[in-house]
Amino acid sequence: MLACANCHTQIHEACRFCPMCGQPTSSAAQSYAMPRSQAPAYSLADNRGALHQRGFGQVFGLDPRVAFLTVVVDAMLFGGDVATMGAGVLLSVPVGVVLGVITYKAQRRWYGDDRESAFIKGLVVGLLTAIPTSLPGLLTVPSGIIGLAHMLRRKKPDNSLVIDRTL
Repeated sequence: MLACANCHTQIHEACRFCPMCGQPTSSAAQSYAMPRSQAPAYSLADNRGALHQRGFGQVFGLDPRVAFLTVVVDAMLFGGDVATMGAGVLLSVPVGVVLGVITYKAQRRWYGDDRESAFIKGLVVGLLTAIPTSLPGLLTVPSGIIGLAHMLRRKKPDNSLVIDRTL
């Protein structure tokens, strides 16, 4: 067993990514450094084991701030749809694109997603926002809850010693 350098979770030596935080392990660094002749038969970009390697929360989670922003933007866009008789629908596509970009950047920076995962999550959030319904609220809130649980599990208290220098 190894300990993750990022979150100190106990992980198996064969794991390339920490199941708790999704960071590459030392065995991942070794597999990238292998000569081509010794490289495994499968591609390192193969994501068949991504759920097991990165954990449920990392794969399906959405940063809670992004989920909240999506619900608020969707409520603003389509809350007054009846009063405007559908004129707000013209705004939904550009707002969906902007929200998709914000989601991509937030997932990369705050949640720690890789580029591909953050891009897919940004596309999904942008598409759901552009559709003139309340779908984002129904679909992003559960992902935000999963993301919040994942973030809370990832943050462990620091048990380091405090050195008193008041001698």
